[in-house]
Amino acid sequence: MNILYVLLSLLVGGGFGFTIAKSGRRNLDVKAEQKAKEIIREAELKERELLDHAKEQGEQAKTQAKAEYEDKQKYLLSLEKQLREREQTLDQRGIEQDGSRKDIEKKYDEIISLKDSLKELRVKQEESLQKIAAMNRDEAKELLLSVVEREGKDDILRKMKAVDAVTQEEWEGEARTIIATVIGRIASDVIAESTIYSVEIPNEEMKGRLIGKDGRNIQAFEKATGVDLLIDDTPGAVIISSFSPLRREIARVALTQMVKDGRVNPGRIEEVLAKAQEEVGRVVMKAGEEAALDAQVRGLPKEIIKVLGQLKFRTSYGQNVLSHSVEVSRIAGMLAAELKADQNVCRQAGLLHDLGKALDRDIQAPHHHISGDIAKKYGLSEAVIHAILAHHDDTEPTTIEAWIVRASDAISSARPGARRGTYEEYVERLQELENIANTFDGVDKAYAIQAGREVRILVNPREIDDLAMAKLAKKVARKIEEEMQYPGQVTVNVIRETKAQAIAE
Repeated sequence: MNILYVLLSLLVGGGFGFTIAKSGRRNLDVKAEQKAKEIIREAELKERELLDHAKEQGEQAKTQAKAEYEDKQKYLLSLEKQLREREQTLDQRGIEQDGSRKDIEKKYDEIISLKDSLKELRVKQEESLQKIAAMNRDEAKELLLSVVEREGKDDILRKMKAVDAVTQEEWEGEARTIIATVIGRIASDVIAESTIYSVEIPNEEMKGRLIGKDGRNIQAFEKATGVDLLIDDTPGAVIISSFSPLRREIARVALTQMVKDGRVNPGRIEEVLAKAQEEVGRVVMKAGEEAALDAQVRGLPKEIIKVLGQLKFRTSYGQNVLSHSVEVSRIAGMLAAELKADQNVCRQAGLLHDLGKALDRDIQAPHHHISGDIAKKYGLSEAVIHAILAHHDDTEPTTIEAWIVRASDAISSARPGARRGTYEEYVERLQELENIANTFDGVDKAYAIQAGREVRILVNPREIDDLAMAKLAKKVARKIEEEMQYPGQVTVNVIRETKAQAIAE
């Protein structure tokens, strides 16, 4: 019986265990099925997200392609309009030339008719003299020739002078028409360069930050940038003053950034100034590219584009040199089209003729020679180089393109309102002050500020000690007295600053 009870117990326990195991497997199958469904749902959700993202990117690409297509369409329409205008101009010129040619042919026919009439008159006079005076043929011939020569010669000369006068007047009128048409098509507003920028500030507290304790911030800013920072009672604005457009622009970018983030201290000034110089460098490159595009000059090397962009921050008698160069290029291109000359040569030479003005303060040579050297260095054609060199009188033009570029430069420079002599003379005087200071050994930087009443000189502390500073200031002042003429007084300030730097890691 005991054995029977044990066997029954085993059977009952085994059945109960089998039931529990079967129930556990069923639960595991349910959980696995739920997990698989969750994975499938997540995969479907991920797939929908990827599809939505791909669709969004496709829409963006479509929009960008559409914008590029519209830009190209506008450019093509502009080219088509220019071609139509040129075709109309050429047709009109052809009509005018046909009219002039017909007039000349008419005058020539009149001269031939006159000569025939003189021949007939000579025959009639010969017959009359033979009948009336009973002269022999030789005597009558001699008398007739003298009469005809005296009277006919005067008539022919009068006719020839009249034809020459009409022809000269027609050609001069046509030349005036061409130049007037080109000037009318190229006419643009003229804005003389100023020596100051105004930077807006959010509140009066920012003026105090810019000045700093004991004026250390404004002194650090002026010393680093070479500009005058004018902080007065003008509400909501600070004035940046400098004769150099490049310094003004770098100072404006740096000051705007400091005002925007609100942090102003000598260390921050150096950091922001470095970034401002990089940003202005990008502006220079963009300005050069836009100028080349505006002048329709393509294929220039990047190095030339960069130098060209620097002309955005250079003026000549108050006229922005980059704007002047683009204008000369466009005028030269139009004149070349009218005169059947090489438009590409004229446009390139017109755009690059003043390229050397971006470097003439660093290189002691005439700016058009510097321009020619740059063009030669980067492989531009001999025709372009010659036209660049010949836009001043020391090189005689030998091609029609060179004459066109010289005339275009004169048209752009001489038109009313294009230039201001007083501003350029002022800039040259300030530049001369800086050049004098930079001739001395140990000078790191020199800035002419306060409208030329002060020269601020930053020296290399390893080359100039405290004693040499005083000697340098006197030498610079003496050289300014000897070589320059100026109203009032010029203060020479020499600044020597040492700085140590360490990095904690």
